[in-house]
Amino acid sequence: MALPQVDPDRYSELLALKKQRLLQQFSAFELPSVEVFESPRTHYRMRAEFRTWHDGDALDYVMFEPGSKHVHVKLTECPMVSETIHAVMFDLLAAIREVKELRYRLFQVDFLSTLSGELLVSLLYHRQIGDEWVAAARDLKARFNIDLVGRARKTKIVLDRDFVVEALPVGDRVYRYIQTENSFTQPNAQVCRHMIEWALDVTAGMAGESDLVEFYCGNGNFTLPLAQNFRRVVATEISKTSVQAARDNIRDNGIDNIDVLRMPSEDLVKVLRGEKETRKVAGLALEECRFSTVLVDPPRSGLDPATVEQVMEYDHILYISCNPDTLEQNLHSICRTHRIERFALFDQFPYTDHLECGVWLVRRD
Repeated sequence: MALPQVDPDRYSELLALKKQRLLQQFSAFELPSVEVFESPRTHYRMRAEFRTWHDGDALDYVMFEPGSKHVHVKLTECPMVSETIHAVMFDLLAAIREVKELRYRLFQVDFLSTLSGELLVSLLYHRQIGDEWVAAARDLKARFNIDLVGRARKTKIVLDRDFVVEALPVGDRVYRYIQTENSFTQPNAQVCRHMIEWALDVTAGMAGESDLVEFYCGNGNFTLPLAQNFRRVVATEISKTSVQAARDNIRDNGIDNIDVLRMPSEDLVKVLRGEKETRKVAGLALEECRFSTVLVDPPRSGLDPATVEQVMEYDHILYISCNPDTLEQNLHSICRTHRIERFALFDQFPYTDHLECGVWLVRRD
């Protein structure tokens, strides 16, 4: 995949073109005025992955041409990544280049950073690593003041933790999120803030009146702030790592009206319908909840037909989408019973064709 051409002078023009394409794509729907949320012009990605290229003792970051494993471009700068990553990435690779134990058969370097300046680096190898790697890696960790993980086939070595803690200002509060290596997190932290604040705004009228069901909750990115707008939140996630992170984040932020269940969304729907019993919901008294709102933040494949039917059972639907194509498909079904009240464009990935959308739907009278 090729790097986007970061050109701050053209940012407004490119964003306007995105909005125009979005309006054309969704012209069949009765859209309200589209709300547009911008990205920082540079240094906006909080996580990034780079392949490495060996040429004798030389070692460089490269990006490959689409469809090729050999045609590549050497990187000498990367204005898309966070300032924390950019300040370290090239000096770090130079240090790795000088130590054979760190350099040998290294094929990828992953970075995960935070707004508060924490940085986790993962080094991926096409060979086994062990005690000699640990000794060299500890020197690297101390020199650059980073958290460090080594990965090889069936091997993961952590020095000394495999996560960072993001401190994300949302409204008048700062939320702390554990973000684990090799797990999904929102790549653009500033746009993520816009997304959460928008979701809080559209659901503000629900405060204290109803309960929220959330599918695909991840580490609780939306779950934690939205809890203030509902009596209770019941969220599902199938990733074991993400469920543990979500529960830790709930505890660390002192929020007491959220339950996160590790189960597929369709299983929770069956539980709420009384069609399935499971010990996972024992003691939660779900029968006392008034679930009138559902939040979905699906992968690029969107919602499958069965899940679309499930979400249409709720009076209010908050749909966060990373793929306008599958969102459009899903809305053709959902809008049979619901109308679009709010529609937002979030420029999560500047200088590319990719964008994220937020849709707030209310059941038709």
